Amino acid sequence: MNHLLPPDSLKGQMVGISVSNSPDLARLGLIESHVNVILGEISRTVLASGGTLAYGGHLRPDGYTTFLLSELQRYERGTQPLLTVFLAWSEHQHMTRDELEERLSVESWARVLCLDPGGREIPDPLADRSTEPAPPLQQEAAAHALTSMRRTMAEKTDARILLGGKRERFSGAIPGLMEEALLTLESATPLFLVGGLGGVTVDILRALDVDDCDWLPLDPGAEPEDPRLVTGRRLLMAAREDPRWAGLRNGLSEEENHRLAAAHRPAEIAALLALGLGRIATT
Repeated sequence: MNHLLPPDSLKGQMVGISVSNSPDLARLGLIESHVNVILGEISRTVLASGGTLAYGGHLRPDGYTTFLLSELQRYERGTQPLLTVFLAWSEHQHMTRDELEERLSVESWARVLCLDPGGREIPDPLADRSTEPAPPLQQEAAAHALTSMRRTMAEKTDARILLGGKRERFSGAIPGLMEEALLTLESATPLFLVGGLGGVTVDILRALDVDDCDWLPLDPGAEPEDPRLVTGRRLLMAAREDPRWAGLRNGLSEEENHRLAAAHRPAEIAALLALGLGRIATT
C-alpha cells in the first residue's frame, strides 16, 4: 500500500495529533522510541502532502512537542507554520514573562497559541505578565482549561489522530484522549484511532464498537479501574448509540479501521492514514 499522498493534496488542511504515554507498551514488546518513530511517519505523511500539524501539549523539553519541533527541521520552510501548538491556560499561566518568552522562541515554521481559560487565543501573552511565577491552578480550573483547549482544537482542525493515552493519573473528569474523541465526534471532525500502542485509545475503540481489540487481553496485574475511566467509556458508548451517530467520518472502510486499530508498524499506520486523509480531501 502506497502511503504517499500527491503533493499539495492536503493543502489548507490542519491535522491534529493527540498522544500520551501508553501503559501497555511494555507488554506489547514496544518502547517509547517506537512512539516517536510513528509520530515521525505521521508527520511526514501530512507535511509531505502540503498539510500542517496541530498538537495540544506543553513546552517542556522532554515532551512530544519538542520531538515534533525537531521533525520539522527536515522540511522546507514556507510562509505558513508547519506546526501549531495549542497551549492551554493551565500550561502557561504560572510562567514568568522571561520563562514564557524563552519557551515561545520557536522557529518561524512553528507557532504557539497561548489560550485563555475559555480556549480563546491571547493576542499578546507576554503583556502584563509578572516577573514572578504565579501559583498553579487548582485541579478543577486546570481541567476546565484543558477541556477548553481541546474544544478549540476540535473546531480548528480538519482531522484528529489519537494514539496511546493514560488510564490513570490524568487530570480531568475523564481521560484526556477520551474527551478529545468526544469533542472531535461532536464537531463532526474526522477521527483516526491508532490502537496498536494500546492505552486508552483501545478503550475508545471498544466503547465506540469500532474494534474489540481482542489482541490486547486484560492485564491481570492492573489496578482497579479509575471511576473516571468508566465514566468516559459510558459517554463514548452513549455517543455511539445516539441516533445522530455517523461513524468516525475518516474516509476508511470498516475493515480499514479494524486494521488501523491493531496496527503498530509505522509504515502501515502511515499508509492507512494517507488513504483516509486522501479520500476526505477529495470529497
